[in-house]
Formats: sequence, C-alpha cells, structure tokens
Amino acid sequence: MPPTLASLVHHSALKLTVRAGEERLATPVRWAHASELADPVPYMEGGELLLITALKLDAEDPEAMRRYVRRLGQAGVAGLGFAVGVHYATIPDALVDAAAEEGLPLLEVPRRTPFLAISKAVSAAISAEQYQAVTAGFAAQRDLTKQALGGGPAGLLAALAGQVDGWAALYDATGAVVAAAPEWAARRAARLTPEVERLHARTPPASLVVGGEADRVELHTLGTSRRPRAALAVGTGAPLGTAERYAVHSAIALLTLTTERSRSLHEAEQRVGAAVLRMLLAGEPEHARTAAGSLYGDLLDAPYRLIIAEAASATAASAHADGRTAPHGAPRPVDAPRPVAGERAVAAPVRAGEPPAGPLAALAEHVEAAAARAGEALLVVPDGERLVLLTADGGAAARACVGYAAAVDQARTTGQALAGRTDEPVMGLSAPAGPIAAATAYRQAEQALSVARRRGRALVEHEEVATGSVVQLLSDDAVRAFADGLLRALREHDATGRGDLVASLRAWLSRHGQWDAAAAELGVHRHTLRYRMRRVEEILGRSLDDPDVRMELWLALKATSGTE
Repeated sequence: MPPTLASLVHHSALKLTVRAGEERLATPVRWAHASELADPVPYMEGGELLLITALKLDAEDPEAMRRYVRRLGQAGVAGLGFAVGVHYATIPDALVDAAAEEGLPLLEVPRRTPFLAISKAVSAAISAEQYQAVTAGFAAQRDLTKQALGGGPAGLLAALAGQVDGWAALYDATGAVVAAAPEWAARRAARLTPEVERLHARTPPASLVVGGEADRVELHTLGTSRRPRAALAVGTGAPLGTAERYAVHSAIALLTLTTERSRSLHEAEQRVGAAVLRMLLAGEPEHARTAAGSLYGDLLDAPYRLIIAEAASATAASAHADGRTAPHGAPRPVDAPRPVAGERAVAAPVRAGEPPAGPLAALAEHVEAAAARAGEALLVVPDGERLVLLTADGGAAARACVGYAAAVDQARTTGQALAGRTDEPVMGLSAPAGPIAAATAYRQAEQALSVARRRGRALVEHEEVATGSVVQLLSDDAVRAFADGLLRALREHDATGRGDLVASLRAWLSRHGQWDAAAAELGVHRHTLRYRMRRVEEILGRSLDDPDVRMELWLALKATSGTE
C-alpha cells in the first residue's frame, strides 16, 4: 500500500497533528511538495501533501482561505501541512475553518520537524511499497511459472486469478473461451467474445479495457506474429495495483511462450501432415499410419472427408496461370496423376508450404478451434495457394467448414463482408472416404471446388456434383460463349425469316429424333421437319446421325435456353 496521511500522522518522528479533515486521513499520498506560491495548483498533479509556511498568504482572511483551500481540493491535493512557529505561532482559525468546510485534511507541522523530513518519510514509504510490489511480482512470476510447467495454461490461469483476486480466461484465435478460472468465469468471459474479435483486428501487441470500476476487464493479445493466436482476459473489481500488474505481465509472457512453442510444434505437425497426406494419395495408407503414429488418432482409419480450399481472389488468377482453363473457357479435367521419383502417381503434388495467410488462415483457425474444442483429430496442410484438410466425417471440423461457408454465402447475399474481410475461401468437399480412397477423395474435392468457383458459392459438396443435373455445369460464361458460337449460323438463318431451324432442332432432339412427334409439337408436316434438319446439317457441316454431334447441339441449346 502507498503511504497515507494516517501513516504520516502515526510516524513517531514527525510529530504531526490533525487539525481538520480527520475523516479523509486514509487518502494515499503520491508525494510531499513545499510551495509558498499564492496559487500552486498549476504545478500540482494531484495526490500531493502540500507543505506551506503561509509566507505569501493572508492566512487570517476567511474569504481568501476559502478560495485557496477550495482550489486545492479541486486540484486533488491529498492534504495540507502547515508549519507553525515560522510566520504564524499557530494555524490561523480562518485556514482551519476553510479546511474543515472543504473536508481537506490539515496537518500541523511542529517547528522542529523540517519539511525535508516529511518528504523523506513519504519517499521512503513509496520506495518500500514499490520494493514490496516488485518482490511480490517476482514471487508471483515464480508461482505462475511453476503452475504453467505443472498444470499448463489452466494451472497458470488459476494462479493468476488468485494473484489479482479476480478471474482470468484464455481465448483461442477465433475468440472462443478455451480455459477459465474459476469455472464460473467461463460464462462471463464468453460474453466478451465480440470485444476479443475486435482486439484481434488490431496490430499486436494490443490491449483493451472494458467494463466499469466494479467489473473491470483487461484484454491482451498473445503471441508475436502479425495475427494474434490467443488472448488473455483478466477481470477484477478495481484497477490493478503494481504487484497485480507484474503478475499479469508475467502471465502474458508465459502464455506467449506457450503459444509460440505451440506454433512451432504446429508447423512441425504440418510438415508431418504433408508427408502423411502424400502417402495416402499415393495409395500407401500403411506407410501413412506408420509416419503419423498417434498424431492423428483414429482419423486415418475412420471415414473422413477431404476439403480443398482456395481464396476467392486467387481462383480466377490461378485458373489462368496454371492452365486450368481450356479453349472457349471450358474447365479442363482434374490434373492427371503426376509421378514422383520412387513413388506411384498421386492425385496432386501436396507439399508443406508457408503457413496459410489471409482468408485461408482465418478458415484454418476456425476449423482447428472447432476440432480442439471437440477433442477431434484434424490434418491441415497448406499447399501453395491452397489449404487441404482431412476431417472426420460428420465431425466438428467438417461441420465448422460447412458453417463457415454458410456465413460467407449469407454475407455475400446481404452485401456485407464477413468480420471486415472482403476476400473469402472457396471450398470443395469430398464424399466420405476410407484410407485406400484418398486419391479419389482428392479428385472429388477438386471437382467440387471447380463447381463452387463457377457457381459463386463458398462450398460445394461432391454429392451435389454427383447427384445434381449436368445442366447446372453449363452456367459458365465460357460454355455459353461456345454454345452461342455453335448455334450462331442457325440463328442468323432464322433471322432472315427462311425457317425456324433452332426451334425445329430443339423439338427434334427432345423427341429423340422421332419425326412424327416432333412435327406434331411444331405444328408442321414431317416432310417439312426433315427438310429443316437437312438444312441444319448443310449449314453446320455436321451429320445429325453422329451421337456426339447431337449431344453437343443439345447441350448448346440447354446452355443458351435462358438467353432466347
């Protein structure tokens, strides 16, 4: 505790006497300062014990003393010390009455007590208090370190809550509470998730204070990377003292070390994960299990889903850069397996790249947090501009992906960016697969990702691609351009009024080449329809007896049906 007026009064060497303001002797004293100015307020900060001899004051003028004392009280002066036996034998009644009226503590300083002795006493008390705080801080640091080593973050939080006489909570990168002490604090901490998300948007290290005096909460980011990986909340019933501040800073340092260590382990795990996934895609599940050990639990044995994610802004650029777009904009088939020296062909070259950034980092953190809360194994591999995830079928991580995509789609529908972001991931989700079908799952995820790009959706499941209509795949602008080019000559012919070849072709194809049924639908004679089909063959230079030609024409008609 800092020195107070009461502690100075009880100091046996100072011999101070209280003349007014007895009820406020518990006021802390930040410093002792001597000033004979008629108005010392401009040079005061508040909390001082002002020492005077009234050299330049008319201490016997009641009105002047009321103004003087009132100004000192408004400036936050802790108390007034008056030296008797210098200019006045006793403290004038005008000053005593003014101090009593204002409630400002007034201390009588005997002639034999120099002001320097009071200043030294205050300084010594402040130094002792600071030393005690530092000592307590080091003790708290030792205790917190011991708890962190023995009980992990949960033990550290429990020790910190005791040190600050309050509560403490730890948040993950998504703002979800992962640990709290005492247990009831988890509910209080959960209500602060929006503030934690706001804190994560700042450049670390960052802090935030929320609540009032009786329910004060400090929020601090943890970690040294550009994107905070965790946050600490400390709740108290009053502002933190020096010792408590040391404890909080120690906890931040220890949790940051834990976070950075976890990040290093996480990066090493990603490298192992890349090797494991590569073995799975190469059709070597036994080797994958051996390499993984117990790292992924039973994930490699149970049915799983494979997810491929790309940033929305990167999909179009990467599609042109690596040749994924064929002439006329038609999407090329999924990459053929590319052999690796000493290995069989795999579905795609998976490599452990840099940690994901931007929208992929946000997605990875969201899914990893969901898996961690559920105690679920998850394989995450950054792969260039992609993120590959292997999740348990029906598990928390897979549901988190679907939920994240739904939020992105909803934000796009309403024209709002998700959590302030303008770029979001696009995902393809495979069907459930087993250890020997990883390559198939990878191809399914790529196919679903391709459809998600064309449809402008955040996520497409392979089941939608497999069970949906092929007509939905014709919505691509490049496909429509190809269809327009194929049918352009027929439409130009019809525009001259020399026959309705496009409508006739559609009716004939829809009736599987049955002349009578198609002619009846058009309201013309079957010989007229035969003539029109010969004209179609002549204009296109292609035979309608060829099933491939009929298929291309039918798909072209379907792709352009909405534009006619």
